[in-house]
Amino acid sequence: MKILWAPWRIEYIRAPKHEGCIFCDFPKENRDRERLILYRGKHAFVIMNNYPYNPGHVMVAPYRHVGNLEELTDEELLEIMKLAQLMIKAIKKVMRPDGFNLGFNIGRVAGAGIDGHIHLHIVPRWNGDTNFMPVIADTKVIPESLEEAYDDIKRAIEEIENAERE
Repeated sequence: MKILWAPWRIEYIRAPKHEGCIFCDFPKENRDRERLILYRGKHAFVIMNNYPYNPGHVMVAPYRHVGNLEELTDEELLEIMKLAQLMIKAIKKVMRPDGFNLGFNIGRVAGAGIDGHIHLHIVPRWNGDTNFMPVIADTKVIPESLEEAYDDIKRAIEEIENAERE
């Protein structure tokens, strides 16, 4: 048996799990960095995925608890897509991915981990990011901490918004 030593994961394993809806509850708190909330808009916000597929994996969600795309208002739809644009610009600026996957998982059968609150996944992709580790060793390697990625993307968002104001 092969073992991948990751002692930093024990803190997460031992931590109490959130009981409610993170997309409803976390924005009500004033702990953006701790909750990995990168950006707050009027109708929607951006939060980093705590279980990223790749570094820089973020999600855009409306504040309103809505489970289906067709329930979103025009304002929510527009802001979700505008925030997706901003996140792609910011992630390109700091991480230089070769591409992106964007998608909604609507319903548990479609892979939604939180199926009662719609959210758009934005996953940066690099050539070769599906390498031998997941295939041969059934192991995914995430080379950057969530906190480092948060700080880098947050800084890029601020730079982009400042440049657009000028």
